[in-house]
Amino acid sequence: QVQLVESGGGLVQAGGSLRLSCAASGVTFSNYAMGWFRQAPGKEREFVAHINWKGGSTYYADSVKGRFTISRDNAKNTVYLQMNSLKPEDTAVYYCAARYHSGSTSGSTYAYWGQGTQVTVSS
Repeated sequence: QVQLVESGGGLVQAGGSLRLSCAASGVTFSNYAMGWFRQAPGKEREFVAHINWKGGSTYYADSVKGRFTISRDNAKNTVYLQMNSLKPEDTAVYYCAARYHSGSTSGSTYAYWGQGTQVTVSS
């Protein structure tokens, strides 16, 4: 059974930082690209970042480029999202997702999803 478990969310002031983690089990982690998505109240889910199966290729939404960094440790079956210079508009539930081999900005193409972790940025 595939499980993705996010952690690291919380409440932070604008300008602060958080690091999200997503631990995978039940899947050959190194075969999968990993993505982070987020959903704010009343809004549709949106793409944040993805990283390919080897970790050599990353891609970011324009809204987070230069502030967020996605990385992975295949030995630990874990993907990370380092979030710096956080803004109130970054407030959302953040989800990690797994897609075989290559990443995509389309959430519907991801096979597995975590349960999400809440990030709240106060002004």
